[in-house]
Amino acid sequence: MTPLATAGVLAQRVDTPTPTGIATTLAALIAEGSLAPGDRLPTVRDFARALGVSPATVSTAWQALAGAGSIVARGRAGTFIRQTETDAVTPHTRRLAGHVGPARLDLSRGTPDPALLPDLARAFARATPRAGTASYHDSPVLPALERQLREGWPAPSHRLTVLDGALDAIDRSLQQLTRFGDRVIVEEPTFPPFHDLLEALHLVAVPVVMDEHGMLPDALADALARGPRAAILQPRAQNPTGASMTAARAEELADVLRRSPRGSAVTIIEDDHSDAIAQAAAVSLSASLPEQTIVVRSFSKSHGPDLRIAALGGPDAVVERIEARRTLGAWWTPRLIQRIVAELLVDGEAIADLAFARATYAARQRRFAAALSAELGGDAPAFDGINSWIPVADERAAIVSLAAQGIRAAAGSAFTLSDATDRIRVTIGALASDPAPVAAAVARAARAQ
Repeated sequence: MTPLATAGVLAQRVDTPTPTGIATTLAALIAEGSLAPGDRLPTVRDFARALGVSPATVSTAWQALAGAGSIVARGRAGTFIRQTETDAVTPHTRRLAGHVGPARLDLSRGTPDPALLPDLARAFARATPRAGTASYHDSPVLPALERQLREGWPAPSHRLTVLDGALDAIDRSLQQLTRFGDRVIVEEPTFPPFHDLLEALHLVAVPVVMDEHGMLPDALADALARGPRAAILQPRAQNPTGASMTAARAEELADVLRRSPRGSAVTIIEDDHSDAIAQAAAVSLSASLPEQTIVVRSFSKSHGPDLRIAALGGPDAVVERIEARRTLGAWWTPRLIQRIVAELLVDGEAIADLAFARATYAARQRRFAAALSAELGGDAPAFDGINSWIPVADERAAIVSLAAQGIRAAAGSAFTLSDATDRIRVTIGALASDPAPVAAAVARAARAQ
């Protein structure tokens, strides 16, 4: 932090201690380079005390600067001068690989094995003649696809729509549910784009720790005291930990929300991204709290990332607002793509392909866990889905050690609001070969200092 960024020194540069005056002064200091990208600003309370004004005055100035993209709030970590280069738009996402040099085996990406995706040729052959692509005014959801989605939807009362992937669905949901500066609960650790999305929307992340069954109820209760407006959960094959929520844990979390004085104001957004390839059965808080839950189910990991499609279900009023706002932009997800997915959901060979993929991912996780246990001793767990969350002595040393052995993994710190973790994420779902050599390399990396 530059000396200028301290409360007392910075206050001396402000001529007019009004929201506009404060914001204008800081904007000029940023433009001239006196405040550098990454500098941590004083807290609202400390700066207000140094200026002799109310915290509300400084908070209003901070909001103006954040709205202009000059500063960014990072929860309890503080408020910082935003980076000016391109990678500052998605700092957590761009830290995801954390790699050093080229790799012969890339296990950092968290993406499905292309060889295990269903063949799309049959679906395209059947869908093209009757895709219904000529109308602007038909329903945004293909009726055939909606019928199939409703067969397994956890909340029968939900209104359904279709969007361009899970992140698009979560982004649009947050835009309708939150306002500038609102708090949003996230799992700790969680998918890096969630942190970047919250920063882009000027929202504050409230991390809640979890175990192998999902968020801890007591930690959720503590987070609710901070007055959040929404919470993002991954009920199955959580990225990065591979945890899957049990029905008992889902009911515990729903009970915490019911008992909390602020629980009824929170909307839960469930990102069920691994529906067709997870080992765990479907679990959703919408079974207990349908009017407080939005369920998002995407088809990228199971059917193909390029389909860019996700189903979203939630309370009628929220989904209606999402659809209305969308008419000013994309309007609908192409019905041709919807037809392809609808065909895949009933095609016998595609269903068999998905069953094979689910079993193959589970087998790869078991074989890798057994090989890693043999290297490290003890009993390494087999995770759900395609990722494994591996404990290491030192994150950076582990990433460098694997890179030296030609293997790329994801740095654990990309998934948290902390500077470092004692974990790395390894995409075991991409490991089609003998896991023993990779397990030996991971074991060496886990011990590296």
